Amino acid sequence: MAISVTPEAAEQLKRAHAEGQFGPETFVRVGVVAGGCSGFEYSLNFDDKYDDAKDTRSEQNGVAVVVDKKSSLLLDGTTLGWFSSLERQGFTFENPNAVKSCGCGRSFQ
Repeated sequence: MAISVTPEAAEQLKRAHAEGQFGPETFVRVGVVAGGCSGFEYSLNFDDKYDDAKDTRSEQNGVAVVVDKKSSLLLDGTTLGWFSSLERQGFTFENPNAVKSCGCGRSFQ
């Protein structure tokens, strides 16, 4: 499995899914795109287009998660978490494959 989702992150994803009024066929797509200040950038969004040949799907704490097979190589072992403090809150990516990350935590090498 390329990615795991913490219970806290799953709750936030469920809340966003409900607020967005998405249908039951909509899942969370996690991926990697070229860009950011370190070379690659994490991608996290809702989607309803699934391709058996290009995607892998798993259930994480009650959330359907899809990762495309190319991104899966860079995300293997990654944990999607949730961080909340007085100053900021948001999703975090703990990626054991990243050799370098930027200060914002959204891009990596």
